Amino acid sequence: MRAWAAAFAALALAACATTPILEGNSLAGLPGWAAEDHAAAFAAYREVCSVGQDAAGAQVCDSAQRTGRLSEDAARRFLEAHFRAEPIDGEGVLTAYYSPVYQARDRPDDDFTAPVRPSPTDPSASGDRAEIEARPAPDALAWMRPEDLFFLQIQGSGVLDFPDGRRARAVFAASNGQPFVAIAKSMTDRGLVARDNASALSLHDWLAAHRGADADRLMRLDPRYIFFRLQPDDGHEPRGAAGVPLVPGRSLAVDATRHELGAVFWIDAGDPALAGARGSYRRLAIALDTGGAIRGDVRADLYLGRGDAAGEEASRVRHTLKLWRLVPVR
Repeated sequence: MRAWAAAFAALALAACATTPILEGNSLAGLPGWAAEDHAAAFAAYREVCSVGQDAAGAQVCDSAQRTGRLSEDAARRFLEAHFRAEPIDGEGVLTAYYSPVYQARDRPDDDFTAPVRPSPTDPSASGDRAEIEARPAPDALAWMRPEDLFFLQIQGSGVLDFPDGRRARAVFAASNGQPFVAIAKSMTDRGLVARDNASALSLHDWLAAHRGADADRLMRLDPRYIFFRLQPDDGHEPRGAAGVPLVPGRSLAVDATRHELGAVFWIDAGDPALAGARGSYRRLAIALDTGGAIRGDVRADLYLGRGDAAGEEASRVRHTLKLWRLVPVR
């Protein structure tokens, strides 16, 4: 053991003599950095880097915006020259979300029984999910299938597709202030879905197949309720809490009590818990959003885009997460 330690120390001293002082914080040492699409990472950063920057960050952002588009090699050099990587202690969880497109109606019918409700004057006094759902909805903005509305509330926004060809974006307006409670554990504990197949898609399919009292009882285990407002759908990505459009595959929802919006991160997520998932997610991503279930230093939700394909992938993301903060260097 002592011989191994001495050899390691000698190698470390040799490395210190031949590498820059920031070698320990160099982006080049990040797991998966060599395989990153650096041009795409730089383009995403350049698009949203004006969000929430301190003086050093604003200077790097200005440099990126003046530089314009970069080749793969040039983008890698820029990022390595202008950021250092600071690890965040511990391991956490990476999940993912997307912008769904759901069928909707102007009036209720046998299937479309769940009203999309506007925010009341005092949403925090509206009660839990069961109490809200027990009330009539004369001011409903639209009507949806109950399981679709439930997952629209989890995602926080989405697009409603009406039979006459109209499309409207349902945008978060308020919540009832109740804590979010995931129903996946209750469903797996009861044997309703397999533990390694408890993806959002599988849960949605079970709720749809058992629409009515059985599905309602499960959905009401989550007391949190989201109210919406409708606006025209422009076909673009939704805006996150930072007020800018989300960049698919590069935007994170984070705990805003631990991280500021606009912060740049390197995510290294592997060891997927759900069958059919990608093996890993390693990439540069920017904090542009928040979420009711996103709590803690090493907890993030990756935005994957709009529509069914993004939803299929997002439903299977539950990976062990390691996180680095990429700190601007003047």
